[in-house]
Amino acid sequence: MAEAVTAYPVTLSVDYPDRDLNRLTTFFRSILLIPAGVILALVTAPVWSWGPGSDTAGPQLWRLFFATGTFLFLPTLLMILFRRKYPRWWFDWNVNITKFSARVGAYAALVTDEYPSTEREQCVHIGIPFPDAKTDLLPGMPLVKWFLAIPHWFLLFFLGIAAGFCIFISWFAILFTGRFPRGLFDFVVGVGRWGLRAGAYAFLLVTDEYPPFSLD
Repeated sequence: MAEAVTAYPVTLSVDYPDRDLNRLTTFFRSILLIPAGVILALVTAPVWSWGPGSDTAGPQLWRLFFATGTFLFLPTLLMILFRRKYPRWWFDWNVNITKFSARVGAYAALVTDEYPSTEREQCVHIGIPFPDAKTDLLPGMPLVKWFLAIPHWFLLFFLGIAAGFCIFISWFAILFTGRFPRGLFDFVVGVGRWGLRAGAYAFLLVTDEYPPFSLD
């Protein structure tokens, strides 16, 4: 009997809304998203600067989805590198921020009309296993993962543009039919899944397994 192919350890799935979505909240989504967006911004951007010569444009360019000021990236890198440890509360913090960000992103992408909760999983399901830093993670890998993931960032740039068009088309589809077209839904969620895997590999540092070039 052939062995089953091992799935990638980091997973993302979103329940397809097999019902009519709320047309009114879909039409005003960009406005309704503001409170959740403000909360997410306050949580993920805790460093404030002011005064003459303060550079606010430059840092914003580096505020990637998985590399904001709130994610414990550099401390985790140093702990894995020198102590072979990934503190559990650091892991829990990173995962919970990731999950909340994903719920806000799903609401913004129209794949759900449930307002993003700061605690409940809702329809966005993310699985990120806690790694044993001594057996599952090589100490030198965090230094090069960001570089090894460059092909993913390149492809995700174009996939993100395509996903944006799909969301734009689906906005009209929901307004007229109440449904998010299933094919477009799977593509948008697939792009999010790809981005999550790449981010978990390069910045959350939870696995050394190279992420697949796949939407599945």
